[in-house]
Amino acid sequence: MDFEHVTFELPHGTFHALQGGDPLGKPTIFLHGFPDHPPTAKSFLSELADQGRFVLAPWLRGYSPSPTSGPFDFASLTGDVLGVIDRWSPGEPVDLIGHDWGALITYSAAVTAPERIERAVTLAIPHPLTFILRSRPAQLRRSWYMGLFQLPGSGMIAKARDLSLIDRLWREWSPGLTLEPDVREELHDHLRASMPAPLKYYRAMMRPGMLKAARRLSRPITVPLLHIHGADDACILPPQVDDRHRFAAPHVRDVLPGLGHFLHIEAPEAIADRIAAWVRDVSSMPGGATAATTTQSATG
Repeated sequence: MDFEHVTFELPHGTFHALQGGDPLGKPTIFLHGFPDHPPTAKSFLSELADQGRFVLAPWLRGYSPSPTSGPFDFASLTGDVLGVIDRWSPGEPVDLIGHDWGALITYSAAVTAPERIERAVTLAIPHPLTFILRSRPAQLRRSWYMGLFQLPGSGMIAKARDLSLIDRLWREWSPGLTLEPDVREELHDHLRASMPAPLKYYRAMMRPGMLKAARRLSRPITVPLLHIHGADDACILPPQVDDRHRFAAPHVRDVLPGLGHFLHIEAPEAIADRIAAWVRDVSSMPGGATAATTTQSATG
């Protein structure tokens, strides 16, 4: 499927995005994570569009060609996304799908402006407070890169030897995934133009503003939400705690075997089909999506 390159003028600058699918279909926004950008997800976006959706995938703040200047706190990142929603789909709430940092922003947007989001899907990241408060030693070992990115000069380290650190993270986090050479080169080009901005997301996590974000995120999410996690994710371990108290609407957690951190790139059709099945389930509930239900599964 061909995607159109579109732009949005927001208070922070000009944001760029890929757009495709049926303009009369359900407006659906996909938010990428680190260290990534929309074009690597084109197969997944195409699957969503083939299901009749109208799909938009913006480059987030900090990722060229969108603005690379900060700040990078949750409120600012969430404000960008809500601004895109207001301009792209002013008359209809969207389905919001986020991966990695895009998932964290999705949780934040669902708490901040639930009236603008009909359903939410998060990939590879549990609820932020579940992740922060219940991290195990095995997770802390996997999060070594977050400490590295606090150091002065870490941007140079990330760019060194043709972004070899970035390639290492992709290999470790999704062992079964190899990007096509042209896809990898396009990603490299955009990351070179973006550095060190993507690393500043992690630095913002350590600043006082994170406490305000945590208080906001402590409110139960009133948007139906599906969380999908790869069982072989070597970046973020699948959550093993019951956090249903964080959700006041239908909530499903799926842990899928054989998939790593970039699960929507590894298995775009399967992930898109799982989302479509969940939407049907939520839509068939009596009264729409009012009851809080949390289920966990490990299905292929």
